[in-house]
Amino acid sequence: MAGIKPSAALIKALKSFATCDIGDALVRLKYPYGGFLDGITMFSPERQAGSTKIFGEAITVKMVDASDKTSPSLSKHFCDYNEADKIMFISQPPGMYSACWGGLMTTRAKFLGAQGVIVDGRFRDLLEQREMGFPVFARNISILGSAGFTRSSEVNVPVQFKDDLWIHPGDYLMGDADGVVVIPAAQVQSVVELCTERKKIDDLTFEVLQKGEPIGDAIKRLRK
Repeated sequence: MAGIKPSAALIKALKSFATCDIGDALVRLKYPYGGFLDGITMFSPERQAGSTKIFGEAITVKMVDASDKTSPSLSKHFCDYNEADKIMFISQPPGMYSACWGGLMTTRAKFLGAQGVIVDGRFRDLLEQREMGFPVFARNISILGSAGFTRSSEVNVPVQFKDDLWIHPGDYLMGDADGVVVIPAAQVQSVVELCTERKKIDDLTFEVLQKGEPIGDAIKRLRK
């Protein structure tokens, strides 16, 4: 959404946290679903494992059913809209069993310097993605391409994830082994403040637990 862009220092601080930290902060801020993109997980370069973490501004892509002749059309392939250090978020119509991302697109996105791709739907060419070491987060996989099933319609428009949770161009996305979270630019400062505060408490909680304090007592005493 339009607004003042967070400072480089704030973005650096935000990037240092994990998806779980940010989700907890967004819950406290009463942001819908804590910004958690439920059902989207890491498939590449590993399957929900390893230290891979992507973080960057969102470039949104809205896909529509191939039979939809009334929605807008793009003047070039949607993959060519990737930008260095950003993350493409693709919104596929629900219920599709075809993919809307594959190895050729990863090759192009990687050349353009994209951080990775997040697909609210399916992708294919899993082994190619892993061979290229490209981060892919999605709902599932498919052996079918998009031809005859879906087409790209719009880029950098708000796309709905579910209910009142939307992804806007310029929102920040983070994905790691635990999942994916979206952070609106307007919430970055508050999220960083809450995450910083909670990290100090968590560090102390781990310390007393390692010394043998019962977890119920530690949580009641420290995590108010």
